[in-house]
Order: sequence, then C-alpha cells, then structure tokens
Amino acid sequence: MRDVLAGAWQELAGEPLPAVSLTGDESVLPGHFRVPAMATASIAAATLSAGELLRLRGIEPGTVSVDTLHAAAAFRSEHLLRIDGEPGPSPWGRIAGDYRAADGWIKLHCNTTRHEAAVCWALGVPATREAVTKTVAGKSVAEVESAVVTAGGAAALLRSREDWLAHPQGQAVAELPLVELNRIGDAPKRTLFDSDRPMGGVRVLELTHVLAGPVAGRVLAAHGANVLHVGAAHLPRIPVLTMDTGQGKRSAFVALDTEGGRAKLKKLIARADVLVQSFRPGALARIGFGPEQLAELRPGLVVADVSAYGWTGPWARRRGFDSLVQMSSGIAEEYATDAPAPLPAQALDHATGWLTAAAIMTAIRRTVTDGGSWHARLSLAGTGRWLDSLGRKDPEPSEVDYTDVLETVDSDFGQMTRVRMAGDLPGAPPHWDHPSHRPGADTAVWSPVVPHPAS
Repeated sequence: MRDVLAGAWQELAGEPLPAVSLTGDESVLPGHFRVPAMATASIAAATLSAGELLRLRGIEPGTVSVDTLHAAAAFRSEHLLRIDGEPGPSPWGRIAGDYRAADGWIKLHCNTTRHEAAVCWALGVPATREAVTKTVAGKSVAEVESAVVTAGGAAALLRSREDWLAHPQGQAVAELPLVELNRIGDAPKRTLFDSDRPMGGVRVLELTHVLAGPVAGRVLAAHGANVLHVGAAHLPRIPVLTMDTGQGKRSAFVALDTEGGRAKLKKLIARADVLVQSFRPGALARIGFGPEQLAELRPGLVVADVSAYGWTGPWARRRGFDSLVQMSSGIAEEYATDAPAPLPAQALDHATGWLTAAAIMTAIRRTVTDGGSWHARLSLAGTGRWLDSLGRKDPEPSEVDYTDVLETVDSDFGQMTRVRMAGDLPGAPPHWDHPSHRPGADTAVWSPVVPHPAS
C-alpha cells in the first residue's frame, strides 16, 4: 500500500513521501479490486497534504497514520450512517438499477425525479420496474443507453475492460493524469489566517452534489476550513448523502438561474479562497464562472473541478455517476457472472473526493509559497483507471467490526451515528465543529472566522 500511496503522492505533490504509517490489510472489503489500498492511499494523501499545510504554519504535524479498517469504513460512510439507530433512506430511486436488455446489461441511474422522468420519456413507459424491465428486454443496450442519454438521463451499458480501452472516451481518459493541478493566473503570495488547524481561516465555496465533491468539502471542513455548501431549493437531493457529507459545513440556497442569484454568487466568490464544483464540464463557464473568469474575479482563488468522464473526449460533458463509470469502464464486468459485479463501495466517488481535498490543500500551500491562482481537475473515470492499475487481491473478506471507528452526535436530523473522520494527524487531529445542517438552513454569507483549538 505504501507504493500505491507513493505513486499518488508523486502525481499530486511532486515531492518525496513524508513520514506515514499505514496499518491493517486488504481483507477489510470483499472483491478482487484493491479498494482498501486505494481508500487507504487517498485518505493518507489528503492527510499528508493537511500535514504539509500545518508544517507551513510552523507546527510539527507528526507522523500521519491511516488504518485500512477505518479507511474502508470512510468509503462506506453513507451505508454506516444511522439516525436514531435506523439506516438513512435508500439513495436509490424506485426504477434505478441494472436491467437485462436483448444483448447485455445496462444500468439506469434514476436517483432523482429528473433522471427518472428522462428514462420514462426515452423508453415511453410509466415509472414502474415491471414496465421498464419489459421494454428494456426488447431493445439493445446501445439503443437504451443512447435514448436515455439523449433525453437528458443517466445510463451506462456494461462494457468489458477491453471495450473501454478501445473506446474513444476510454482512450481520452488513459491520457489524463490522476490529478491535474495548474496555475491559471497571477496573484500575490497568500498569507494564512493565524490558526492551529491546517485549513483554519480558509473559505471554501462548495457547488457540488451527490458524493465525490461533497466528500471533498467534508474532508476540508474536518481540517478547519470554513465550508459553505451552496445549492438551490428547487434541485433534487439525496437525503442520506446530504446527512452524511454535510459534516462541518453550512448550507445555503442560491438560485444560479436568476440574475440576482448569480450576483450573490459573485459576492461569495470575491471573498472565497477555494471554489470546488461538480457541475458537468463547461456548465459554470456558460453562466460566467469558468476557471479563468473566476481567477480574474478573485485573484489567488483555488478552483477544483470534479467530473465523471474527464474533461476531454466525446463524453466530457456526459452525465455520470460512480456506478455508471464502473459499468462503462469494465470494472463491473470483469468478475460478473449472472449480473454486473460492482465494487463493495462507491469507491470512485470517495477516492476522488479525498484526492480533490488533497489537491486543494496542495494548491493552497502553493498560493502561500508561490502565489497565483490554481486549477485542479479530477474525474471518476480517471480514479477508476488508477484502481485498475493497482492489480487485484484475494476477494475473501475477514470479519469486520466498525464499532471502534463510529461516533454518535446530536444533529438537526436526530441522534446521528457516523464514521469518525479518518486519517490521524497528531499535530492537529481532524474533527468537525458541528454535524450536518439541513439543506438551506444557513444564509449565503461568509460567517466570521473563529479559531477552534485542535481536539
């Protein structure tokens, strides 16, 4: 696992690997893919990035450590979440899932009413599993995928690894780095707010949804960032993911489809240090908030973009989610028998989220040492390519008890049992200052910066 981390760290920071302790083994999750190694490495990369920021503040970070069991729990956090002792509501929609077509399998991602409506419109069926099953069975997978995507929905047919590597988008992804980090503008060197936490005093504006982007914001909040998640009242949300990924953040609504909303966003950006977003590539640029425009609006800003299939190739603007990327890229096909065989966690989402947080903290460090505005780009498909490159492991899991990495807190949703923040940083132990807020519960303004002692 140390070699896995060293490779990721070199891509991310281009520096020798700092002191780190990785414990445990890879039997903590089932399956042939090395998800535990990827989880441990991506969490370690983020924690090391926080440690280097701490060192920049004149505080000795100590030896970062990550255990595979805690890493596995962090990658399954939404499944382990409990509210008043009960699991959160299922994130899957009523017709979401895998369907057998005339010549193979296809996944329909219908976790929001908008995507469900697109599937029903494309197939000409009511929103019942029976109707969808019958109609899909009479069509080819390519026909169903094309119809749903054209209708604005999200779907992916089951491809083999070989088919993906030969596909134009697979070839485009193969040329992308795991993490791209570039300077995109000039700005004076940053002076960090006086704090004993790595990201203390750093304002993070989060325009994300579902899982990868929100995980990044959750990690940054645990390391002291002032994170404001901005959504819209009319947009659909997945409640269990909102509860799970909102730790340590404030949540506000801003209508970006209105002139007033865009003006409010500009005011927030003008005082932000980081903007992390997971809209499809080009979507924010069309309303005046592309990376270069943002750097001009707020010199010194760190912009992080998270996408499904990357930022080049024919699918660069295609809607995508972790489960769909697994289908497209051959991950779900490699060990499939009677049906697609997904990973034991939404591992592409979680790993991309932790790596995004690592890239943001690395970029913040560079704004201090070098100045400038910085742009990070990551993709679920790129993370999937990294996972594929790690080889395979024994699929048999050991008995796993996550009790020691769980904690219970009072929240707006009830008594919440959650996975503790993973990654040990002795110089400033990561923690959330408060549990998740309800969506839109806060005002869309920056709250005063109040230092919190490490605990």
